[in-house]
Amino acid sequence: MFVRRSAAVLAATAVIGTAFAPAALADESPGASPSQAFPSALYGSTDPTYDGVWRQSLALLAQDTVDVKPAKKSVDWLVGQQCESGAFAAYRPDPSAKCDAKTKVDTNSTAAALQALEALDASDAVTGAAVKWLKSVQNKDGGWGYFPGTPSDTNSTSVVIGALDAGDTDPKDVPSKDDRTPYDALMGLSVPCDETGGGAFAFQPDKKGKLAANTDATAAGVLGALGEGLDTDPDEDGDDKASPKASRCVGGHPFTVEDAAANGSLYLAGAVAKNGYLKSSLPGAEDQPDYGNTADTVVALAAAGRTADTEKPLAWLEKNSGTWAAKSGPAAYAQLIFAANATGTDPRAFGGADLVKQLGATGPAATSSDASTAPANGKSDEAEASDEDDGGVSLWWIIGVGLVGGIGIGFLLSGRNKKQQP
Repeated sequence: MFVRRSAAVLAATAVIGTAFAPAALADESPGASPSQAFPSALYGSTDPTYDGVWRQSLALLAQDTVDVKPAKKSVDWLVGQQCESGAFAAYRPDPSAKCDAKTKVDTNSTAAALQALEALDASDAVTGAAVKWLKSVQNKDGGWGYFPGTPSDTNSTSVVIGALDAGDTDPKDVPSKDDRTPYDALMGLSVPCDETGGGAFAFQPDKKGKLAANTDATAAGVLGALGEGLDTDPDEDGDDKASPKASRCVGGHPFTVEDAAANGSLYLAGAVAKNGYLKSSLPGAEDQPDYGNTADTVVALAAAGRTADTEKPLAWLEKNSGTWAAKSGPAAYAQLIFAANATGTDPRAFGGADLVKQLGATGPAATSSDASTAPANGKSDEAEASDEDDGGVSLWWIIGVGLVGGIGIGFLLSGRNKKQQP
């Protein structure tokens, strides 16, 4: 799932402070300064401060999904970002320096890295430490917030569920101090059927405890409720998926996590039924298509067994996502590969584009792959020019929107507003 994430927004908020400084947006050069160099093992060429581990994890996981073996140095770089505690921060420029209280470790970076490293058969010491740390920062309600100790949200809880599952840990066997499971937390974030947006997931309750439907959180929540990770193959556990024939929101008692997943997938199906894509309502801007959330929705619908409902949004992505992905970089290409994989679509012929090759061109040449992957000289000229907006949109634009709107994290780094509307 995806980070498209406004996870970068939340991390930036913590670094910059509680007030929004307009001067931050006045700088039109969000990338590296001429004298600043980033690791050659890293995917993408823009400042990794807020999304380095996330975009690296998605890139490596997506390559593994299509049977491409990533460059060893790229995997080693990701492993080297881990703190002794087992946690990961968004980015540590000097991995040789020990993590301390000032190191902003977070659940999303840790969970994404764990999913990628499990897929790549990293050592048990690395993955086991990440699982142990995630368990140690679980909230009493069974869920997780972006930073340890922050209130649980659907997106963070869901990406951690996917990581635990990847680490051979059943989320049902991870109770909190109050004996609540991660699934209990997700059910508590499912909007009741008799309320506006019924069936969807909320990101978090508002100050009055009310749940507001959020398509980004819903895409994440469906995957989490199904116990799925960022990359899912709906054929593996098809018998356990939500019914593709569900036509109404199910409430009442007992209410199960399977009900929450079915309700969420039904909501998403309705959200993309008209136009084939989701919109993102950003402060001060007109509604515009949200490519990342649409890609995540395809994955969620496929995982829930609603194959027919993926056809329209998938076709829309094949036709329209090329420019967005080129501007957004590795995380965006990974999201599209996940969407293609979940629906049995060839990512090497996605609307006439070879997503695998395009992703490979944003980082080091793969260790082994077929002829359609990146050239041996690493990043292509196109990738270098277009990587300006890693994660979905300009990083500083994401930060500005997040600080102005007071939003939290998204599902995969696309800078989407938490008050999106389908």
